[in-house]
Amino acid sequence: LGWKFYDADDYHSLENKKKMENGIPLNDEDRIPWLCTLHDILRREDTSRQDIILACSALKKMYRRVLISGASAIESNQPEQPGENPALKILFVHLDGPMDIIAGHLEKRRGHFMPLELLKSQFDTLEPPSAPENFITVSLKKSLPEIVLEIESAIL
Repeated sequence: LGWKFYDADDYHSLENKKKMENGIPLNDEDRIPWLCTLHDILRREDTSRQDIILACSALKKMYRRVLISGASAIESNQPEQPGENPALKILFVHLDGPMDIIAGHLEKRRGHFMPLELLKSQFDTLEPPSAPENFITVSLKKSLPEIVLEIESAIL
């Protein structure tokens, strides 16, 4: 697509990485500053009219709201004020698959700070996207070329 690519894992704090390396799952307090940093990147790229792909484990609906609206999404009772930055338009791609398939992918990853033991905690935290969120769900049971084609078709 010729779009910029960002891996959200590159933006975790050293503390978050150490926690995960030690097999300790991240909580909301750990993730919110990371998600706000990612929102700032998305906002910057949007302002410069740059299309991007962000690989990110936005496991909860609230996390996806932070990516779209920034820290203001945390106080979800507060409506967007006139003159504020409008919410970003993001298509979330939910890569859906059973734990064994995802574990197989994680086992092939080398030099990453998140151990396989944390996968269950991510499944426990997961809130799959649902309406009215802007998303597609793509099965990880498909081949990589099929997955890429399905995502490209939804984007274009």
